[in-house]
This record gives sequence, structure tokens and C-alpha cells, in this order.
Amino acid sequence: MNIKNYINGTYINPKTNSWLDNYNPATGEVYGQIPNSSAEDVELAYKSSKDAFDSWSQTTSEVRSKILLKIATIIEERLDELAMAESKDNGKPLSLAKAVDIPRAASNFRFFAHAITQFSSESHESVGENAMNYTLRKPIGVVGCISPWNLPLYLFTWKIAPAIAAGNCVVAKPSEVTPMTAFLLGEICAEAGLPKGVLNIVHGLGEFAGQAIISHPNIKAISFTGGTKTGAQIAKVAAPMFKKLSLELGGKNPNIIFDDCDYDQMLETTVRSSFANQGQICLCGSRIYIEETIFEKFKVDFVEKVSKLKVGNPLDESTNVGALVSKVHQEKVLSYVSIAKEEGGILLHGGNKVNVDGLENGYFMEPTIIELTLNDCRINKEEVFGPIVTVMPFKSESEVLHLANDVKYGLSASLWTNNLNRTMRMTNKIESGIVWVNTWMQRDLRTPFGGVKDSGVGREGGFEALRFFTESKNICIKYS
Repeated sequence: MNIKNYINGTYINPKTNSWLDNYNPATGEVYGQIPNSSAEDVELAYKSSKDAFDSWSQTTSEVRSKILLKIATIIEERLDELAMAESKDNGKPLSLAKAVDIPRAASNFRFFAHAITQFSSESHESVGENAMNYTLRKPIGVVGCISPWNLPLYLFTWKIAPAIAAGNCVVAKPSEVTPMTAFLLGEICAEAGLPKGVLNIVHGLGEFAGQAIISHPNIKAISFTGGTKTGAQIAKVAAPMFKKLSLELGGKNPNIIFDDCDYDQMLETTVRSSFANQGQICLCGSRIYIEETIFEKFKVDFVEKVSKLKVGNPLDESTNVGALVSKVHQEKVLSYVSIAKEEGGILLHGGNKVNVDGLENGYFMEPTIIELTLNDCRINKEEVFGPIVTVMPFKSESEVLHLANDVKYGLSASLWTNNLNRTMRMTNKIESGIVWVNTWMQRDLRTPFGGVKDSGVGREGGFEALRFFTESKNICIKYS
């Protein structure tokens, strides 16, 4: 299947007629091609957005809201088609795409459709000075949105929805590894009545299409989700141009387990937080710290649970772990098993490729558990982004706080305890943008999302996203 760029409401070929192969991770085979877009394509998309901005920015919030609600409804109506496309493109289980990815994409549009109608201005009366200040929130103009391959439509819409809800026009680039659902989104937006040029989707490589978006002098803001190294390069280019930046980057998240937790609930959730989407979620808890009083019991129970996970065909309803997204990524993840062993890690489970019947060329891997005695090692410092977790005991609250914070990342953390005082102390001192207590991945779309340290800058979600995609203008009126 040939994917095309979506520019000015029309699907078109790249200017240079250059193409990239699109692989199915479960089979290892090429099943289509996508545009290898250049700066010429980005410029065409920019001009389309620029032409649409004057009209779109002047539409009422109610008009924008109705269109976003219609997009959400169509996504829900096309659930099966979109989920199948997501599974085929990404390698994730079809059941996961149906239950999480596509419903959440619809929820993103629905949430911001409602949020924009509640996004109020502020006013300040200067009593005694006969003055009134009020603040307007104005759309920025043309903005760039660049999304990753792990949750393709989910995170693509997480950026696009607030951007267009706030009155901006968008030049967006999905990952070249997982372009299919972004391609289909163009159809959905056209059907919902989104005016031409409000959303333009340019496919291609980061070094060409992505770079052209980031360095374009008139694209005023960049919202990016991806690796920390790429985020640093974006900041290097965009910051001197005084662009607004929202960078949601890598994570190496601790999962801290005390012996007073609800053990069965913790165990079930920890299996999920370790290996959901093959561990390819920036929020997965890849470093598991267990209080030493229950460490041996946890190891036995955790290995037993994980050994029952089925690695298999993503289209099989009984599959728990699908294919990794690409051959290159599979090789990278597998290399960390060898690195961990060299550093003294003990392999408790997994660590190997998996041959799935009928899909022998697919990029499958066993969920992997490695026991550590030292925290200062690459497997516990670097983002692997695959189905590998480490387990390590701790003795005290102060010790585990040091272990948890002793990385350059600070995206999320999970804490398992029923001690309220400990909860308050720990959540205050853990260095991360999000802390889940006795749960994982429980998201309220009204809350701010983002990390600290090398996990990024800025916040997405709720009114934080609408603030990012608008500029504030203060008006001061003196009266008699």
C-alpha cells in the first residue's frame, strides 16, 4: 500500500518522488511505501497551513469543538480498521490497539473539543487605580507536531487535537516506522469537515522532513515526543530561533515496592507495567526495586507470571506480547541482555528471540527479567525501550530513594505502599514528573504530563497543552 502526504486536504506524492519501504514487524516483510519527503514538501505544507490560519483562527471555539467531536466519533466508528492498521504497522497485539490506542485517540479529540470551550481568560481589577487588566490567549499560527512510533495514533492526536482546538494550523510528521494510522487520519479529518490546510501531514525521515519542520523560520512552535538525544538536537536548532518547545523525551522509570503493599494487585500491575506494548512505552517501569523482606518471594512469583505471557501473532486474541517495531530495534534491545550479563546481571527469565509459527522473520523477543546487585550499570542507566526489566532489593526508604533518583531521567515512577506517611514523603522526593501510587498508567487527561531532567521540558495535557499552543496578551485599560 502506498501512503501519501496529506496537504491542503488532498493526498499527494512527495515532490522528489522518493519513497521509503514500510515493514510489517510481525512478518519482517515490506507491505507498502511511504513518502521520503523533503524541505520542498514541508514548505508546501507550511503554505497550506499559513493560508488556512486567518480563517481557522477566527472560528469560534464552538465551531472548532463540533469538528473535533465529529473526528472523535468517526475514529470510534472506524475502530476495527484503525486498530488493524496500528497492529500491522507497529507489531503490537490487535487487542491492545482496540482497547487502548484507538479509543484513546478518539478521547484526545473529544477531551480537547470540550476543553477549548472552557478555556477562559483572566482579568484583574486594580482597585483604587481605575484600571482593568485582562489577558487574551491567541493562537500561535503554524505549529509543528512530531510524534513517535510506539503509540502512533494515540500520541499523534495528543498533539494535534489541542493545537487545532486552540486555533492553530499544523504541519505534522508521524514516525516513518508507523505511518498508517496518521495517513488514515487525513481521511477522517476531511470527512469531519476540518477545513483544508488546518492539518497537513508530511511523511518521511527525521533528518529531512523533521529537520525541515524544526528549522522552518515561520513554524513558531514545536511539540515533539521521542528520544532524549533527538530532543537535544531539536532544542539546539529551535531555541536560537525562539520557538516555543514542548519536548516529551525518554524515561528510565523506577517501580518501588514495599512489603506493606497489596501484593496480588501489585504483582498483576507490575507484569503489565513491565511488558505492555513489548515494553515500548516511555512510562513502563523498567527498574523494579523490591523491599528485601519480600524480594525472594517476588522473584519467584514474578517469573512465574511472566513465563505465562504468550509471545505471538499480534492478530491472535490470546497474544500478550507482540513484535518489536523493527529489526534494528530488536537487535538493540537484545544487545542489552549481553551488556547486563557482562556487568554481573543474573538472567532470571527470557533474553532470547522468539520464533512464532508462520512468522519466522518477525521481530519477536521473550519478556526478560534480570537480577542486579549494583545499580550503577548501563542496563539501569540507559533507556532500552523493550521487554527487559531489572529487579533489585533494597533495605530502607532512604536507600531506595537514592537508587530511584540516580539516573538522568525523570519521567514517571510507581510506588507500592499502604503507609500514608511514607507515601507523602516519597512522592515529594522522587524526581519525576508523574508518580503513581498503587497503580500504573491511570491517566486523567486534565492533568499535566511531562518529565524532569533529561526526560524533557514543558507539559502536555489539559489546559497546559492549550496554554502551550497559545500566546498570552495582556491588555491594560485605564478609565475615569
